[in-house]
Amino acid sequence: MDKNKVIAIVNQKGGIGKTVTALNLGYALSETGKKVLLIDFDPQSSLTVCFGYDNTDNIQTTIYNLMALAIEEKSLPKMEDYIVKIGNIDLIPCNLELSAIEIALVNVMSRETVLRAIVDEIKADYDYVIIDCSPSLGMLTINALAACDSVIIPVTPQYLSAKGLELLLKSIIRVKKRINPKIEVDGILFTMYAERIKLSKEVLSIIQEAYGSHIHIFENKIPTSVKVGEANMKSKSTIEYDPKNKVSVAYREFAKEVVSL
Repeated sequence: MDKNKVIAIVNQKGGIGKTVTALNLGYALSETGKKVLLIDFDPQSSLTVCFGYDNTDNIQTTIYNLMALAIEEKSLPKMEDYIVKIGNIDLIPCNLELSAIEIALVNVMSRETVLRAIVDEIKADYDYVIIDCSPSLGMLTINALAACDSVIIPVTPQYLSAKGLELLLKSIIRVKKRINPKIEVDGILFTMYAERIKLSKEVLSIIQEAYGSHIHIFENKIPTSVKVGEANMKSKSTIEYDPKNKVSVAYREFAKEVVSL
């Protein structure tokens, strides 16, 4: 595995486990000695809240501030001024202000590559940079796709979740052609997977049939568990909160798959 890999966790659909995946993948990688930076790139700031920030409005420097500086082609502050260290993981937090950047980007030259300029300055310090994207295919997500080396697509075993994949993959192909030729899809990750439910198996086979020949589908599927919500309330990753839980075990195994790519 090359050092400094930048991974975007992307799906335009909300509520499918993007943030939980970014957090637990980051935590599992850090457990193996990897240096990990998480970037909360969703104005809803769920990842930042997972790190214990109840009031994100009070955070001094967020990804919004860095994007605003990059748009004006000004230098970024020192890394210690905007990177929050929580245990073994580093975080660039976010708050609702980021939604204003989407509007500001409309009139910016090279607007798709503003995040890339920021990531390029800091990625040398990390083995993995993981970007938690917003549930849309707007300019923020395009920026994440332009800044990353690869994409992980979480999908729930529901029919509508599977339907949205086509649109997302078209966007990734468009970004690959026009903006970021090196972008690859690392794979599709099933989240909230209930093995005993017939629909889970049906949706899995639909996706395998439609995409399995040309897109990797991760072997490990993340099961459903109430522990995920409990962990979020305690501002912890599921792995940290309950290491032996089936979700924790699945994310650790999934992290091994990511490292082996």
